[in-house]
Amino acid sequence: MKSEESRFATTADGCAVMKYTLESAGGMRVSAISWGGRITEVMVPDRKGRTANVALGFGSLEEYRGGRSYFGCLVGRFANRIAAGRFSLDGIAYELARNDGANHLHGGLRGFDKAVWESWPFRSGDTAGIRWALVSRDGEEGYPGRLQVTAEYALNDRNELSFEYWAVTDRPTPVNLTNHSYWNLAGAGCGDVLSHEVSLHCPFYLPSDAALLPTGEVRPVAGTPFDFSKAKPIGRDIGSVPGGYDHCMVVGKPVDAMGPVAAVRDPGSGRVMEVSSTEPGVQFYTGNFLASDPFPKHGGFCLETQRFPDSPNIGHFPSCILRPGQVYHHRTVHRFSV
Repeated sequence: MKSEESRFATTADGCAVMKYTLESAGGMRVSAISWGGRITEVMVPDRKGRTANVALGFGSLEEYRGGRSYFGCLVGRFANRIAAGRFSLDGIAYELARNDGANHLHGGLRGFDKAVWESWPFRSGDTAGIRWALVSRDGEEGYPGRLQVTAEYALNDRNELSFEYWAVTDRPTPVNLTNHSYWNLAGAGCGDVLSHEVSLHCPFYLPSDAALLPTGEVRPVAGTPFDFSKAKPIGRDIGSVPGGYDHCMVVGKPVDAMGPVAAVRDPGSGRVMEVSSTEPGVQFYTGNFLASDPFPKHGGFCLETQRFPDSPNIGHFPSCILRPGQVYHHRTVHRFSV
């Protein structure tokens, strides 16, 4: 394993944004920056040994600051949407920042994706990685409690890229952390991903309304366009889903148990990405709004492992509430092969 550290940029207020690059014996190279805990590049070999960047991203801080699609970032304090930007907890009503129409999305106007994280590299055996740390103050974006967050991104010689998160709080608060990388296994900028073959270990999905909020229903995928129990191209049934896929899929395993979530294959390059996670849900998003960015519509897909959207307001969803004395923990692994 190899790792490098350098300065990527400096913010307007003089804060250094660091860049870390990890390289495995298996031919992978991963880069990330401390602004938003953001994956900027994932170089992966194809069946002929040729490497390409399979993670959509930019080359400068200015491009990231101007983008609206959360490329590669660590999302929090709550990934996904909360209806009307409000919830009640222990009899107290809380009002959050509304940054997606009338709703709250990905932590608000200044979520974790816009913070400069404390960061440092680490090595352990055949693994190299980056540790991240951030304190979210009580009342930030409307959330209760002082939340202390730590995370690790790690790459090993088996070409496994892992994301792991921990958090503690001094007041009850919702917590839902994830990574928001967009993937194109043919290579970032190499057209759309509609030919990518996807299988999901998800026997159910969450129907959503026009604002992309869950209705509270949990439906079987059988007989619907959401059935990826057997591998199929993303584009096969996408025309039957108004707007494209942007839905939380329910993973078929116990909550908090590590288990398989998805497998994706690009027929052209032969690259395969397998995802496993402790989380009960995965937001499957097919880049439906990417036409306004440098990448084409459906130019990447996301598999955001997480708790269910709007779960602070829907009591029968798995709990997202972290209380004093508890430790939030989430681990997701992406394994690359051909």
